[in-house]
Amino acid sequence: MALPLAAAILFAGAAAQAPELPDTVPVPELNQSQSVQQAPPANVPVPEPRPADAPKPDQPATGTLSPEKSDQHKESRPEPPAIAPTPGEKPAEAEPPPTVPKPPEKPAQAQEKEIPPDPRSASVPQEKMPEEELACRRRLKSMGVDFEERKAEHDAAVGCSIPYPIALKTLGKSLGISPEAELNCGMAEAAARFAADIIQPAAKAEFGAELKSIGQASAFVCRHRNGGGKLSEHAFGNALDIASFTLSNGRKIDVGPVPSEKDAKFLNAVRKAACGPFKTVLGPGSDADHSLHLHLDLAPRRNGGTFCQ
Repeated sequence: MALPLAAAILFAGAAAQAPELPDTVPVPELNQSQSVQQAPPANVPVPEPRPADAPKPDQPATGTLSPEKSDQHKESRPEPPAIAPTPGEKPAEAEPPPTVPKPPEKPAQAQEKEIPPDPRSASVPQEKMPEEELACRRRLKSMGVDFEERKAEHDAAVGCSIPYPIALKTLGKSLGISPEAELNCGMAEAAARFAADIIQPAAKAEFGAELKSIGQASAFVCRHRNGGGKLSEHAFGNALDIASFTLSNGRKIDVGPVPSEKDAKFLNAVRKAACGPFKTVLGPGSDADHSLHLHLDLAPRRNGGTFCQ
């Protein structure tokens, strides 16, 4: 066969050309740079290996503590209490003080209406009676008015004051007043003149009889006006309340809300004529407090004005 023969010839040629290997191969000598590192000098300290790099024989290679070390570590840590302490309550935050609502401001009109003290409240008697008081008393005597002097009235707490009061026993000759009325002299004179000049002629014109006496319901009284506010004019002996009129023929005319027709005509005439000589005139129909009398006073008003109802 030709193919095997050719292969044999090729194999034989290759074997003849292969170099012969020596029996022994010399070992090359190491270079100083490739040799094992020399030991450090004796005076250079060698750092100790870190525990993680060089574990001790009793320490596991994994980095966990040995049983003995683990027990010591456990003993050094405090045991947790059986019952965990309850944390202290957080102190409550201080509540803000309650907001106190401010009182509403008074309107401008209300502020203007604030009442100043009455200067008459500070009036006290002097050692010598003033001339105007003496002159007033002389005029009363000339009219035939019977009166008596009274001690000064003064109440500092309330403000009532009459430095020179008198007690009216009559309003003129044959003209009485019951009960007697304690007033300041100016009001006593005004009442006496009004009775003689206005009431007496009105009684004669309407009833054909003379006025005999007047029944008064109030003179000096230390108080404020009904409902509060300013002091009443009664607190200064400067007001007189008339409740009735008695005639010489015995007829009595009472002040009230529903008088007879003839009495109403007389009362209306007296009431109308009083507005002027007196600065305040009130009566039935004004309010409930004046339903049974005529209130007359000399309250000092701006520009001498009057208030009549």
